[in-house]
Amino acid sequence: MSGPVQRTIESNGIRLNIAEQGKGPPVILCHGFPESWYSWRHQLTALAAAGFHAVAPDMRGYGKSDRPEAVDQYTMFHLIGDLVGLLDALEAPTAVIVGHDWGAAIAWQAARLRPDRFRAVAGLSVPFRPRGPVRPTSVMPQTADAQFYQLYFQEPGVAEAEMERDPRVTVLSMLYGASGEGAAAFRDAAARGDITRTPGMVPRGEGMLQGSTTTLPAWLSEADIEFYAGEFRRSGFRGPLNYYRNIDRNWELMAAFADVIVTVPALFVAGDHDLVIAAPGMDQHLANLKQFVPALRNMRILPGCGHWTQQERPSEVSAAIIDFIRRLPG
Repeated sequence: MSGPVQRTIESNGIRLNIAEQGKGPPVILCHGFPESWYSWRHQLTALAAAGFHAVAPDMRGYGKSDRPEAVDQYTMFHLIGDLVGLLDALEAPTAVIVGHDWGAAIAWQAARLRPDRFRAVAGLSVPFRPRGPVRPTSVMPQTADAQFYQLYFQEPGVAEAEMERDPRVTVLSMLYGASGEGAAAFRDAAARGDITRTPGMVPRGEGMLQGSTTTLPAWLSEADIEFYAGEFRRSGFRGPLNYYRNIDRNWELMAAFADVIVTVPALFVAGDHDLVIAAPGMDQHLANLKQFVPALRNMRILPGCGHWTQQERPSEVSAAIIDFIRRLPG
């Protein structure tokens, strides 16, 4: 089977680069940060072989897709609009949507607000979260010495300057650090007393890449790292970071839909070494997830897997997605 083919489509007033493979019912694959369509390279092939039309866009601001400069061009409504426009460009009335990290948050909201276009949803790493009572950034942890990484991302230009200094170091550091291997190494170092900082916290005045590793995880090759680094050398990090700068704005915009639940069939997959899953209160939230996603069909927690679910465990994740789709009605 030939590999994925890339092309540019018009969607929601911008141009999106998409990678696609296979023929059949469409499955849209939405990546997170700091990734690209390439993070779905294993699933594109597996879904195509299983008889599906797998489509992975470079999300707005990434790779070869357009990257508007203004921060407010990256709201959840813009991102969902891009995906509806993608379906229109494919001439597809409906599709299954799959997302990881930020892509999962977008996929959950797309399925919640447009169940007429997205007939089922699979979220990787990040579960659906209902709208909270206060602005999200107001309850993110911070101390006199450190702040949560999403707060560090808020000031335009600051994180860009650090990350764009050497995109290869940035990508490798983040991919290793949040992987199953990285999480295990962090826990071992903390147990020895070599590390005292809390995961996800950025020391004030130091940035988040201090002490960056050069370790290559077993599930990544040098060619993989170089592909990601090349994408960010060309496109920069401003667009991807603008997603984080709309967290509070999204909270405001979603007020009218606060009580709307996810009604379509759903799947959730995550690793037990994922820092998202380790967040305080997450175990209780996952136990009650069906309250907000009543058609949740399955929840898979992968032992030893970190945050980069579909890349760390490609075969297991592909099999779970394919099995989920094949069991859908119609």
